[in-house]
Amino acid sequence: MVTQANTLNKSEAKPPVVETRDLHKSYGEHHVLKGISFTAHEGGVLSLIGSSGSGKSTLLRCINLLEIPNAGELYIGGERVLLKQSQSGEPIIGDARQVERIRTQLSMVFQSFNLWPHRTVLENVIEAPVHVLGENKQEAIAHAEALLEKVGLADKRAVYPSFLSGGQQQRVAIARALAMRPKVMLFDEPTSALDPELVGEVLKVIRSIAEEGRSMILVTHEMAFARDVSSEVIYLYQGQIEEQGPPEQVMLDPISERCRQFVLAEANR
Repeated sequence: MVTQANTLNKSEAKPPVVETRDLHKSYGEHHVLKGISFTAHEGGVLSLIGSSGSGKSTLLRCINLLEIPNAGELYIGGERVLLKQSQSGEPIIGDARQVERIRTQLSMVFQSFNLWPHRTVLENVIEAPVHVLGENKQEAIAHAEALLEKVGLADKRAVYPSFLSGGQQQRVAIARALAMRPKVMLFDEPTSALDPELVGEVLKVIRSIAEEGRSMILVTHEMAFARDVSSEVIYLYQGQIEEQGPPEQVMLDPISERCRQFVLAEANR
C-alpha cells in the first residue's frame, strides 16, 4: 500500500525536473518496477531508499535512459520522453536526438567510479564537456579546475586514477558529472564501493552540492545522511512506492510497517 505525507515540501513550489507516471520495467518475466509515479522538483534532494532488489537502481537507470521503461511516462524538465515498442514488443527509444539532448541535462554518479584509467584526473573531467557539449578546451579546463578545487582534489589534476584512493576517485567522478552543468544529479549508491573510512569524504562533497540548491535524486543506504540532506524520501518495496514524504516522516515516524522495520534495521547495521 502506498502512503504519502500530507505535508508539502518547500521544493514543491518549484517546477518539476523529473517526473514519472506509472513507470514499469521488466526483464523477461521479472517485473522490477510496477507502476512508479513521483515528481522531483527543482532544487530538491529526493532520496530513494529500500532493500536490495527493490528497484532503486533500476529506477535511476530508467530516468537516465540507460534502461528503457516498458510502459508509463517519463518527463525531464517538463518534456515527455518519446518511447515506443519494437515489432517484437521490446521497449525502444522513440527519438534518438531527443534522448541525446535530454541526457545532457542529467549527470549520473555510479557505485563504481568508471574513470578512464589512461587519462589524468583533469582529462577525465574535461572529456565530456569538450567532446559532447562542444565547449572550448581552455574554458573546460578552467571549469574543471574550479570543480576539482570544490571536491578537494585540485592538487591531483595530473594524477592517473590508479594512484588515487576509492574516495578520491569517487570525488573525481562527482567533479566529472558536475562538469556537464546538469540540471539534475543522479547518485546510485555513491559510497557503497568505498571502505568505511572513505565514506565521509564523499558524503561531505555531496552535502556541499546539495546545500548549493542543486537538484538531486539519490539512491543510498546512508540513512542519517539521507535524513539530513533530503527534501523528500521515497521508500521502495518490491518495485512499488510503499511510502513517500518528508524525511522526518518517512525515516522517523513512518506510516508503513515495512518502512519502519527497514529504517530500524538500517539504523542498527
